[in-house]
Amino acid sequence: MTPEHVIFLFIASIIGGALNAVAGGGSFVAFPALLLVGVPPIAANATNTLALWTGVTASGGAYRNRLDVPMRVLLPLLVTSLAGGIAGAVLLLRTPAHTFIRVLPWLMLGATLLFVFGKKLAGSRVSSVGHGATTAAIVSASIFELAVAVYGGYFGGGLGIVNLAMLAAVGMTDIHAMNALKSILGIAINGVAAMVFVVKGAIYWPQAVVMIAGALVGGYFGAHYAQKLSQAWIRGFVILVGTGMTVYFFAKAY
Repeated sequence: MTPEHVIFLFIASIIGGALNAVAGGGSFVAFPALLLVGVPPIAANATNTLALWTGVTASGGAYRNRLDVPMRVLLPLLVTSLAGGIAGAVLLLRTPAHTFIRVLPWLMLGATLLFVFGKKLAGSRVSSVGHGATTAAIVSASIFELAVAVYGGYFGGGLGIVNLAMLAAVGMTDIHAMNALKSILGIAINGVAAMVFVVKGAIYWPQAVVMIAGALVGGYFGAHYAQKLSQAWIRGFVILVGTGMTVYFFAKAY
């Protein structure tokens, strides 16, 4: 790598880590950055997953006081996150990336719309992932999370937005609490996917080391300062990022 590439990737990963902490969509910056410095698409996706996983982990620490989900709800969501993350990572390594790129904009469009209208879909009912969650609600949320995790293991772009959309659809309304749970689930999904990529030798390590450093900085400070912002502003930012990613991937795929 040239010094210019190092600086470029470091800045891109800071932005990516901060985006993931606030709203998701960090891969929208970090993944193209890896492509621009010459990393092949599959390796870029794998390297991006490992790098931004560190940023998600850092943001999870900043949100630790916001997590308010009972263990009987959290454990099934974590189990399905791990299973889906492994399945998605294996799928990525076995199928052409361009096939998924054709589907990706439709998934992003659906996720963004789900986030926008998730509160209306939930209505005035109590969150189904709260302390009064029924077994049926937990099973439903876990199945939804399994699909999200497969997506995240295969291509992490917009994973945070997809997870936020899922949480909105099951009745969560506090954006900071949603970001806390989103961070925990993202740590599980990207962490186990990154392990698969490391074992299979899909990581470009020089680029990964630079981006890990940047994602740690962006992830922690992004989450820390996001909690000082109003929920309305952050929701608007999530929608803006989701819309931008949708337009970008439609243009790229079609």
